[in-house]
Amino acid sequence: MQSNETRNAPENKAVTPEAAAAFNEFNRAFSAFRETNDERLAQIEQRLGADVLTEEKLNRIDRALDETKQRIDRVTLDAARPRLGLAQKSAEENGGREHKAAFRAYMRSGESDGLKALEGKAMSEASGPDGGYLVPPAAETEILRRMTSISPIRALASVREISTSNFRKAFSTSGPASGWVAETDLRPQTGNQQIADMNFPAMELYAMPAATQSLLDDSIVDIEQWIASEVDVAFAEQEGGAFVNGNGVNKPTGFLTYTKSTTAAWSWGKTAYVVSGAAGAFPASNPSDVLVDLIYAVRAGYRQNASFVMNRKTQSAIRKLKSTTGEYLWMPPAVAGASATLMNFPLIEAEDMPDIAADSFSVAFADFRRAYLVVDRRGIRVLRDPYSAKPYVLFYTTKRVGGGVQDFDAVKLLKFGTT
Repeated sequence: MQSNETRNAPENKAVTPEAAAAFNEFNRAFSAFRETNDERLAQIEQRLGADVLTEEKLNRIDRALDETKQRIDRVTLDAARPRLGLAQKSAEENGGREHKAAFRAYMRSGESDGLKALEGKAMSEASGPDGGYLVPPAAETEILRRMTSISPIRALASVREISTSNFRKAFSTSGPASGWVAETDLRPQTGNQQIADMNFPAMELYAMPAATQSLLDDSIVDIEQWIASEVDVAFAEQEGGAFVNGNGVNKPTGFLTYTKSTTAAWSWGKTAYVVSGAAGAFPASNPSDVLVDLIYAVRAGYRQNASFVMNRKTQSAIRKLKSTTGEYLWMPPAVAGASATLMNFPLIEAEDMPDIAADSFSVAFADFRRAYLVVDRRGIRVLRDPYSAKPYVLFYTTKRVGGGVQDFDAVKLLKFGTT
């Protein structure tokens, strides 16, 4: 087993002229948002209510902010995607050309003899005539890299690559016994360790892109790039939802689905939360205080690398909040392709987080690298099916992935309720 954390470290996304123009538009929209929101707050203070036209204008600008940010993310992501052929060059020079050629022959015409011979030599347990054939390593790396750019939790979490169907991890819930002694003093016997045996099974995730035979016959089409571009978003959206809300049945276990408790009653195996003090809302007075409470519910060792995670609607509500000294809590990204910040911590948008509602857990604050583990079983497989949807050729593409909380002390939630 090997760590894939280096592969999933955040990367610098290229800034194209289109991204720069969108970023400038985003900053202008945020300036207009602040001016309009200040006007709304002044109206509330003077009239005990905001003008309807001002509210409508603010909502319009808020939607424009979200749309522009999505456009920035899209163009910077596209710019960061190198041609797959370039990414494969070094792999081919190291002996991957034979696999690439055999895989292309299988994808285009269904000829599988080359792949059978290669995978027979490798004694691969992850492939076969019934289960499909492994994509070339460079194509697998590119698919996973693209998924990291799209899937918010994968980009934040620790990732381990495994060669079996399951990853087991022993973890001390109490920490090792320790103390100070002199050089010649007797060492007292250490207490019994409380060890948690955590289990992370890799579940099967699939996508089934379709192609026409004319596309497959076109020699100019890079078949590995095509399959990567077809499955990366589908895989990322499915696993992104599971990492947040998955129930652990044929999918990863999401960090919101574990047993929850208040911070005072917290014990290992539960995710702790702080309450907002209002059902389905921030408190009417000093709403920023609950975010401060959430931040400091996380221990200092985790807090320095922590991030906020929430969906777009929750972010929209927080965007209007100010501190007790009048500064906005939410700040736009400093450069195109970067994250917005909330109280100087990165804010990551995950649409699978719940909207603000009574007793909802709509905001998470965590050091996700310590808190959540994603396990990838090595190998992405493709099974060619020219029969089920004629005249189209289907490519049943599968990967195995699991996930779950590995350190319950590193994540805290905000509950929009009173208890």
